[in-house]
Amino acid sequence: MWPQYVSGVAPDEPLDRVTVQHSVETTLRHLRVLDAPVDVTVDAPLQAPVDTPLTLEDLYRQHRTRLVRLAILLVDEAATAEDVVQEAFTGLHRHWSGLRDEAAALGYLRTAVVNGSRSVLRRRKTARGYIPPHQANARSAESLAMLTTEHQAVVVALGRLPPRQREVLVLRYYGGMSEAEIAAATGVSRGTVKSSASRALDALQRMLEGS
Repeated sequence: MWPQYVSGVAPDEPLDRVTVQHSVETTLRHLRVLDAPVDVTVDAPLQAPVDTPLTLEDLYRQHRTRLVRLAILLVDEAATAEDVVQEAFTGLHRHWSGLRDEAAALGYLRTAVVNGSRSVLRRRKTARGYIPPHQANARSAESLAMLTTEHQAVVVALGRLPPRQREVLVLRYYGGMSEAEIAAATGVSRGTVKSSASRALDALQRMLEGS
């Protein structure tokens, strides 16, 4: 049954692109709120104390949880996502002397998480007998308990998208990134970002209509 919380859409009404896009945005923003550190506003940039240099510890404390969720949404396994994010921070530590600007550091982390997730998916594709976990089970029990059935349906549908399409929607609506930032993080053009998002929303529309 289609989510009734979206714009008053009745369960038997056909979906349109705007409804699906709103549903994805609502679901991923809800996860973003759940994952926000208690002392940080959801959309607030990282702020270091006045006259205090930005530290790696600041970035880790403020952004690790969201980066892990980002990776979970891309690879469907919590433990693997933790490894991907740990590798991203390890790489950041190696390059720290040249990346002490907040925007550059976060850009590095996001790109590293995307590339690490892609590597995981490539290895899975070549591994025999790999059975992907049920997407909903990969989420933390705490966050899962706070998701409605409708939100869970959207998350599961996202997990069925091809990797590039999934990346674009997750980075846009969970990561809060612009088209230009997504293009930089994924190594594709802005035109490819737009076309991938369009195909992803079309695919989600078909999946959710059949749910």
